[in-house]
Order: sequence, then C-alpha cells, then structure tokens
Amino acid sequence: MIASGAVSAGPHIFWITSLAAGIAALVLSSLAVCAGLLIGSRGRAPRGMGGDVKTLHEALSLATLAAIAVHGAALLGDAYLHPSILEISVPFVSSYRPFWTGFGIVAGWSLAALGLSYYARSSIGAGRWRYLHRFTALFWALGIVHTVGAGTDAGQLWLLAIIGTPTVPAAALLLGRLRRRAVAQTPDPASAHQPYGKTASPVASSTIEIATAGQASAASRISS
Repeated sequence: MIASGAVSAGPHIFWITSLAAGIAALVLSSLAVCAGLLIGSRGRAPRGMGGDVKTLHEALSLATLAAIAVHGAALLGDAYLHPSILEISVPFVSSYRPFWTGFGIVAGWSLAALGLSYYARSSIGAGRWRYLHRFTALFWALGIVHTVGAGTDAGQLWLLAIIGTPTVPAAALLLGRLRRRAVAQTPDPASAHQPYGKTASPVASSTIEIATAGQASAASRISS
C-alpha cells in the first residue's frame, strides 16, 4: 500500500507540494490576520500579552511568505501544467484559469510587499506604514478568492474545513474592527443640537464679555 501510494504520487509530487503550500499559506495568513487584528491600532498588544502577539504576528507573516513562494515555485516542476516563470509571477498571463490565478499572483506580491515593508517602516514613516498595512486584509481576502476560483479541490469538504477554521475567526475580527471604526467616526446625534458642547461659542463669549464690561462701566459712573 505504501509503495503503491508513493508510485502514484510520484508524477504529481510537484502539484501536491504546490497544493499543500497553498493551503498552508492561506491558513498561516488567516492566523497572521487574527494576530494583527488583536494588536491595537497604534501597534500595542492587548494588556497582559506583552510583545507575544506582535512576535507571533511577525512569525506567521514570514511563514506565509515562505509558503507562497513554495506554492508558486513548485508548479515549475509540474509535468501537466509546465508553466513558465512568467506565468507564475505575472498576473493574468497563465494558461491555467488566468483570471483566478492572476488574483493569486496579485495577492502574493502585494502581501510580500506589505509584509516586508515592516522592516522599512522607519524610512516609510510610522503613520504612512500603518495606513498601507491596512490593505493587508484586502489582499488576504483576494487570496481566498484565488483559492476558491483556481483550486482544483475548492469544493471539497475537507479543504473547506481546513481553511474555514482560521478564516472565519479572522473575518469576524476584521468585521468587528471595521464596525468599531465606523461607530467611532459617526457623529453623536446629541452633539448636533449642541454644536459647542458645554463651552460657549466664540460669539457668545464675546457678547458676554462686552455686556460685563458695560455693566462694570455703568457701576463705576453711579458710584462716582
């Protein structure tokens, strides 16, 4: 049985390697997104976790990039597809499902650029880097679209279970973050009726000052 399985897997070893690496990349990237969303918007980990979450996020991100590289490079040895370097590195030129494969290539390059930009954030600027890093979730989602559209086993229950286990929590955390941000940016209806809050407006303050000065002047005239 073992020898028979080894022989049957032999001609497809590169395809199987690419498939395994692609699944690993999606699982690792989903876990990296989870860890990243657990870190505050200012780069601070939740109280009590210290730098553990940040270290985990960095390790998962680098592991994701390594898995993506293996996912693409392994296809070069596949006897059935036999793609060129151009087809695995340039979006939408592959002969195999070019649309969905193109999405995967765009996601892979973008995740690599955004992930490695962490080591150049001092040159980019912390604020600008944080803004760019928000697009990581977009390209992570694009990788999921690539898996569903280009994967030969996309409809298999075992694959859906593997990728869904970390993907669903990541999506839930992302939606929660977007919801909190939307709520924070929504103006308070109560403040709309009191535009100046508890502090008087500049015009009202000036009017009060003038009236007070006038009363003081009148009082001085009467006393004199």
